[in-house]
Amino acid sequence: MAAMARDLLARDSVDATLERITASATELVEGCDAAGILVVHDAKVETLAATHSLVSDTDLLQQQLGEGPCFATRGSQGEPGFRIADLTSEGQRWPAFARQARQLGVGSMMGFRLFTEDEDLGALNFYSRRPGAFTDDSGRAGVLLASHAAVAFSAARRQDQMEQAIATRHLIGEAMGIVMGSHRLTEEEAFDVLRRYSQANNLKLREVARRVCERGSLS
Repeated sequence: MAAMARDLLARDSVDATLERITASATELVEGCDAAGILVVHDAKVETLAATHSLVSDTDLLQQQLGEGPCFATRGSQGEPGFRIADLTSEGQRWPAFARQARQLGVGSMMGFRLFTEDEDLGALNFYSRRPGAFTDDSGRAGVLLASHAAVAFSAARRQDQMEQAIATRHLIGEAMGIVMGSHRLTEEEAFDVLRRYSQANNLKLREVARRVCERGSLS
């Protein structure tokens, strides 16, 4: 687990971090046949990473039905985690989901919210084709993995946002230089031209800058 935590922080992108988290779940958590990370936006379930189609199929099923464990753990007020020993026993809580997920091949499930003090990042879910696959040891390993995963996921996302911000700043600077040279404007005037074009055409400033750099002008 310690080696995995160091490995997670060494990943060079958000996608690589998420892929390593889910792969670690199948390696380190007893009974886990497949794992995935999802986030819920209102009623939409988005699969961020999955080791098997069973994961994305189950996520999609929850979205279509509007019920299932992913809705129980979403948001800062959601349950911190869940463990379903036998999916067939959940017919009263999630009648449609329990039946159809079993048809997909899910026997038992377990999941934990991914969160830090500042961010709610979704949930890490574990799947087994066998009922009763997840033990107390599985639960403890899942909690530890989710804790490390949340920190690594948050760090990777912030690094990605920082790199995108730097790239955007450079792109806008290059576009300003083109506008300044073409129209003999100051930096402030050139930026104002880009900003007004962005507002008038309902385009993000980054997109306006990209077009200027590709075409050599705003036209």
